[in-house]
Amino acid sequence: MLYMVYEKFKTAGAKEVYRRSREKGRMLPAGLNYVLSWVDLEFTRCFQLMETEDVSLLAKWTDSWQTW
Repeated sequence: MLYMVYEKFKTAGAKEVYRRSREKGRMLPAGLNYVLSWVDLEFTRCFQLMETEDVSLLAKWTDSWQTW
């Protein structure tokens, strides 16, 4: 199943997200696969296409952002 994840960055948050991604990777749990992503021209929103058969992995993934 494919899922669209919409992330709205906090003020200047895109820089922090990209720094985290360089340092930690995507931090995906096993069974959740990254397909594609794009960011708007103002770097305020990110859209990510993810694939999984277990929708609970999306919550596990986004929860991991809170601890970083």
